[in-house]
Amino acid sequence: MSPERIYPDEPAGPFPTPPRSVEDKEGRTIDLEPADMDDVDDITAMYRDFDPADRAQGIPPTGEDRIRDWLDTIVGEGVNLCARHDGEVVGHATLVPDTSTFDTDAVAYELAIFVLQAYQRAGIGRALLETLLGQGKEQGVERVWLTVERWNTAAVSLYRDTGFETCGSESFELEMSLLLADE
Repeated sequence: MSPERIYPDEPAGPFPTPPRSVEDKEGRTIDLEPADMDDVDDITAMYRDFDPADRAQGIPPTGEDRIRDWLDTIVGEGVNLCARHDGEVVGHATLVPDTSTFDTDAVAYELAIFVLQAYQRAGIGRALLETLLGQGKEQGVERVWLTVERWNTAAVSLYRDTGFETCGSESFELEMSLLLADE
């Protein structure tokens, strides 16, 4: 986290917590469940099927060994949530503690979210995001930030609708932040 990162004055939330099931726009039942190291094989399978053209900022990595190394870190350290359809992981979201912060009383978490292409534009990303934020709040997360490619208008709109505000920008990406509400 940059010591200069600005967070909104108004907190967002409350958000739902897992486990929960939602029906997506295609009528599929999607189960949202916390994920831990026992789920790494299933999450790895999802990322093996992930279209490399939809990677953003170098993630998810490609190749099973690189995927597993990445997941060992983020699942081991962060707050993780899976979206499952008929038992298969079709989406994954994570909040990873930002260890670059200089203020240990103000740990922030970086958010990343991925949904398999065949399940995109069906509301699963929104359900994953909101439920992950609820799960994070339950686990003591107060500050969340992310970067998103500025031309990814669907994602930017989703993040704004959820309460994220732009706190920085570079030529091709936006940095956004959110403060979680006390419940």
